[in-house]
Amino acid sequence: MFKSYETELAGRKLVIETGKLAGLANGSVLVKYGDTVVMVNVTASKEPKEGIDFFPLSVDYEEKLYSVGKIPGSYQKREGKPSDKAILAARAIDRPLRPLFPKDFRNDVVVVATVLSVEQDNSPEVAAMIGASAALSISDIPFGGPTAAVNVGLIDGEIIINPTEEQRKVSDLNLTVAGTIEKVAMIEAGANEVPDDVMLEAIKKGHEEIKKICAFIQKMKDEIGKPKFQYKSFAVDHELYEYIEQNFTDKMKVAVQEVDKDTRDNNVSALTEEITTAVTEKLGEEEATERAQEIGEAIYKLEKKCVRDMIYYEHKRVDGRAIDEIRPLSCEVGLLPRTHGSALFTRGQTQVMSVVTLGMVSEEQELDGIDTEEAKRYMHQYNFPGYSVGEAKTSRGPGRREIGHGALAEKALVPVIPSKAEFPYAIRVVSEVLSSNGSTSQASICGSTLALMDAGVPIKRPVAGISTGLVTNPENPDDYVMLTDIQGLEDFFGDMDFKVGGTEKGITAIQVDIKIDGLTYKIIEEAFARTRKARQYILDEIMKPVISEPREEISKYAPHIITTQIKVEKIKDVIGKGGETINKIIEETGVKIDIEEDGQVFIYSTEQDKAEKALDMIEDIVREFEVGNIYYGTVTRTTTFGAFVDIGGGKEGLVHISKISKERVKNVEDYVKVGDKVPVKVIEIDDQGRINLTMKDLVDLDKEKEENAEETAHEENE
Repeated sequence: MFKSYETELAGRKLVIETGKLAGLANGSVLVKYGDTVVMVNVTASKEPKEGIDFFPLSVDYEEKLYSVGKIPGSYQKREGKPSDKAILAARAIDRPLRPLFPKDFRNDVVVVATVLSVEQDNSPEVAAMIGASAALSISDIPFGGPTAAVNVGLIDGEIIINPTEEQRKVSDLNLTVAGTIEKVAMIEAGANEVPDDVMLEAIKKGHEEIKKICAFIQKMKDEIGKPKFQYKSFAVDHELYEYIEQNFTDKMKVAVQEVDKDTRDNNVSALTEEITTAVTEKLGEEEATERAQEIGEAIYKLEKKCVRDMIYYEHKRVDGRAIDEIRPLSCEVGLLPRTHGSALFTRGQTQVMSVVTLGMVSEEQELDGIDTEEAKRYMHQYNFPGYSVGEAKTSRGPGRREIGHGALAEKALVPVIPSKAEFPYAIRVVSEVLSSNGSTSQASICGSTLALMDAGVPIKRPVAGISTGLVTNPENPDDYVMLTDIQGLEDFFGDMDFKVGGTEKGITAIQVDIKIDGLTYKIIEEAFARTRKARQYILDEIMKPVISEPREEISKYAPHIITTQIKVEKIKDVIGKGGETINKIIEETGVKIDIEEDGQVFIYSTEQDKAEKALDMIEDIVREFEVGNIYYGTVTRTTTFGAFVDIGGGKEGLVHISKISKERVKNVEDYVKVGDKVPVKVIEIDDQGRINLTMKDLVDLDKEKEENAEETAHEENE
């Protein structure tokens, strides 16, 4: 049955339709926001996925280039693997939904958001997030929503909900907020050093709109929502867990209280074997084998409870730190002598090395997506190899985690990167995770800041990153303990990973992952206060003593640059037919050259003299010749009627025989020969661009000739 629901979001019509498309999916909606159209389909397997201890939710965000009237640029002319932006959008859809499924649910659930049409003023990502919630809410899949999402901008101090494309270009904030009617469920932001209080106000205003959309979706659910299907629960058996808890809680508390991650893991592994042996003796080998996964989940549940109880009731952390204490920090720069910039940042057992490479502007990353952005000058990539967590696995390229963490670090640093006019380089930063025990993305922000300064990139201010965690009272979610600088175990067993990057002036990036149904404004405000204090400490006490500002000079191994501006109509002259002219310059000097459409020229070379030679050659080519100007040229050929002189840039002018000397000239070569350097003056440029020159009044060639003859005779007589 076809149904259409309509409301308003940020002054624009929002329509959600269902019952017309994809009738075999568990839930299907078509979201229309202006001319942006996104189809969202959700499906669930009929049976649970065996052998897993987590909820198998998959989210795909499919960018169809026909949605913006583009043909894919690939060889096959079809969409390939998801772009980084599509992966980030899928992660943003996933995060507010996942905590709202039953904890004991193990059926596969797949959410597919397909972008069909894009109007740049109306975000397809926001439409997809709303659509995913609506499709799940009206489906028969067990889901505790609805949720909704909006984008928030900040222009001249004014908070804007779902800003248009033109507004986004000048906005100091790109904030995506998702939530339920009661709480905030997800925060993702990039910002130009926005203060905490302004950021909190933006989140609150975004949430006010979210409440309206949630009520809108709830109305759909109440009218046409299917009854939720019954599923097989994978909750741990109460008697089994009670036995393990009663007999092994004290041992588990001892096992997890260890600073060193490897030692702690070994302690827990040894205790796991002891518990498994005891349970096997109690149940019998056959039953224990059949219930092996359940036994493992019960042990995991006990470990989680012990860690959380220590934090909540005793305010104790497994590594002995205070609740607001940061792990030991250290950093250094200049590790790699031949790279353009490098740094190492260590936080406890988390260690990240960041490396900077400077390149030509033309080496910026080209983008082929559904938005209007075509290239990215600053690139930040994050690698998380198996050895960083002690696992013996080979690299398979960046996954969703790597892309997400790299994007977060990039977002944190973009606001302090100098403009192309200030620093005309493409900049690539690679963060290599060498050891991981939580907060690697924030370590990469700190390490990359140091590496950029080591490379001589004139960033506006240093950026640091820190995360806070949360342990709530299961009986009262408003009663909680907040942790500063969470390690892996606290992230794994906690309720929140609230990551914030920023400068001393304000926030540049936020990413919040939660495992509960949402956050109150009070929690968000406290998280901002905690991260601001910790961030300032890292900047002042750890990073600035090592390197306080960018180096004055870039590495001698980096390409040095000379810039110049030429007229647009002269670009073709510099390039030449088939690139002949510019390739000749490159061949002779060994430089690299970029020419922008506006006539800006970038010359790159590790040797200054070669760059200057290339500049001279380009300036010769584009030189404007004007009547009355005097040039010093080279005679290229002689004729019976005069001499041709190269005055620069491949331009030749004619010195007519009558213009060579004040005296009457019978033979041109009596006065000038090929290869002679002579001063000339432009006396005429005709309609065809031919240049006429004179040598009269510039040099007395007859006198010079006589002097040369006398000098030669004198040398011969000696």
